[in-house]
Amino acid sequence: MSIKIALAGNPNCGKTTMFNDLTGSSQYVGNWPGVTVEKKEGKLKGNKDIIIQDLPGIYSLSPYTLEEVVSRNYLINEKPDSIINIVDATNIERNLYLTTQLIEIGVPVVMALNMIDLIRKNGDIINTKKLGEMLGCEVIETSALKGIGSKDAAQKAVELAKSRTNSVSHNIFSDAVEKALSKIEDIIRGSLNDLNLRWFAIKLFERDEKIKDQITLDGNTKSEIEEIISDCESKFDDDGESIITNERYEYISKIIKQAVHKSNKVEVSISDKIDRVITNRILALPIFAGIMFLVYYFSISTVGGWMTDWINDNLFGDFVPNNVQWILNSIGTADWLNSFILNGIVAGVGAVLGFVPQMAMLFLCLAILEDCGYMSRIAFIMDRLFRRFGLSGKSFIPILIGTGCGVPGIMSTRTIENERDRKMTIIVTTFIPCSAKLPIIALITGALFRGSAWVAPSAYFVGIAAIIISGIILKKTRLFSGKPAPFVMELPPYHVPGVKGVLVHMWERSKSFMKKAGTVILLATVVIWFLSSFNSRMQLVDIESSMLASIGRVIAVIFTPLGWDNWKAAVATITGLIAKESVVGTFGILYGFSTVGDSGAEVWGRLHASFTMLSAYSFLIFNLLCAPCFAAIGAVRTEMNSGKWTLFSAGYQTGFAYIIGMIVYQIGALFTGKTFGVGSAVAILLIVLLIYLMVRKPRTIDTELRDPVMERKEVV
Repeated sequence: MSIKIALAGNPNCGKTTMFNDLTGSSQYVGNWPGVTVEKKEGKLKGNKDIIIQDLPGIYSLSPYTLEEVVSRNYLINEKPDSIINIVDATNIERNLYLTTQLIEIGVPVVMALNMIDLIRKNGDIINTKKLGEMLGCEVIETSALKGIGSKDAAQKAVELAKSRTNSVSHNIFSDAVEKALSKIEDIIRGSLNDLNLRWFAIKLFERDEKIKDQITLDGNTKSEIEEIISDCESKFDDDGESIITNERYEYISKIIKQAVHKSNKVEVSISDKIDRVITNRILALPIFAGIMFLVYYFSISTVGGWMTDWINDNLFGDFVPNNVQWILNSIGTADWLNSFILNGIVAGVGAVLGFVPQMAMLFLCLAILEDCGYMSRIAFIMDRLFRRFGLSGKSFIPILIGTGCGVPGIMSTRTIENERDRKMTIIVTTFIPCSAKLPIIALITGALFRGSAWVAPSAYFVGIAAIIISGIILKKTRLFSGKPAPFVMELPPYHVPGVKGVLVHMWERSKSFMKKAGTVILLATVVIWFLSSFNSRMQLVDIESSMLASIGRVIAVIFTPLGWDNWKAAVATITGLIAKESVVGTFGILYGFSTVGDSGAEVWGRLHASFTMLSAYSFLIFNLLCAPCFAAIGAVRTEMNSGKWTLFSAGYQTGFAYIIGMIVYQIGALFTGKTFGVGSAVAILLIVLLIYLMVRKPRTIDTELRDPVMERKEVV
């Protein structure tokens, strides 16, 4: 029979490093059922019967953030056989708050006193025996980064699980509070069967709404409990939750005085010295810009770009197609099957794998920045600026990464704890032009604007403006409104990243991308191949006579208010959903060119005859802001963990793109001599609507839509 051990601890305590050390490659990453919080699970190296469950990093078991809700539900409802509580020894007072809560659950707890090497280096002393006695749990000294003590902690957790020896929950509160808790325990004893009475009594004392809903109590019982709590609140002149919080910290202070002895050395740490420069109000942003430029340059333009180019140009551009075609010709397969395999399957697989090197390099760089402690500083620096637009400081990182590719930009939103802010960031991230949109910008600039230098920068300004406007508008809707969650983040000390942990992180993220986003784009490629290769009579035809062309002629009417109603532009927009750079290639095929360069110079002349400068710029804006490629949509589906949210995201982006494209064309047409008409009036009304949505008062959150992430109370 397998034994489940849960890893629990504060963010940045070394929990992930210990998880990787204990499980190695025997792990998988997914999402908790029904939510987008990441779920990591693995098997203990050398013992497949021991399952290690890595819980989200949390500060307490109070149900304010989605991570805390997930962790608490797992610990209370599913009950692991034992818990390893990873505690940052350098910040032990703050970490012990969670420890006192875990011990109350009634599950065996082993404290892994992590980063003990730093404590010894500083000359501090922690009496682990005294610490364990006062808390009522086993204490093991560890340094997960250096592989010290992790196995010992796991072994002790296994022993306790087998012997079912629970940790001892001492009476840590004052006599008045303990007396009140005892009374509540007696009242609820018959309603909970074998569940932990003390845990539930404390939560009822704190007026925890989720626990109230979980326990079936009649009106008289509820009134009796409320009277006990109110009496205690009158004595302390404070609310129940604050009373428990304050008394926990008083107890923790007693533990620190007796078990922790700080050295008298008063030195400025290396991390503090670095932060004086890194987080400086003037230098912080330029330094960050320089670092992210290097990340982008390494991942997209150099190492990652070289590998991607080799895969696209040589592996899937030459070697694989040629050899597959030779095999198909040698066995005499039908033309439609050749087209399906080469243009559908091989092209689809190549499109997916072409992304992987850049993804892997970006994930590698981000893992290094996160593991060394720098990523936390960036969120802290950007929070003040982004809050003005309704976004989190952590939203800046995905948006910046999105300039290279929207897929890793979307996936990097996992660093945003606030679920509403995270979803909003996912929706707006792909507004920023990615590298795949550069060929469209080059095509329009060269064909219609004679290479004008202002067109490309304007595309980025439009993307940034779309992010800001959308952030303001969405934050005032019921789905995203509410008081912004306090930005609570501890800045961990800088340290050299662990090679093993960084590589494991890169592999897990890359594997996840290939499995999920790859499936979506492969399926989409096959569908587009089918539509572009057959007519309604299921005959193999050229693209001019295909179903795709027929569809393009039908939907072209939709784009008339945007100034481009020719079916070829509509078809190019559709194929751009597979990969944005395919817009240029589609124009080349439709205008009779077998191959075109990235800038599409071959079709400039014919494109110039199909567009005016104004309609071309409207076409550019729509394709930059509308729903991203299928790979990015697949990433949205993965991160949102919901088909409805994915449709909402793509629908909002496309609708917003249509509105902006229409405003640009219709208002621009007025300035170029067009007569005022219905389109002009609609465009003006849309401008008024956007302004109203930006300046109106925020909508209140419906009870059923209330998200605990939006109402976090900072525990001080």
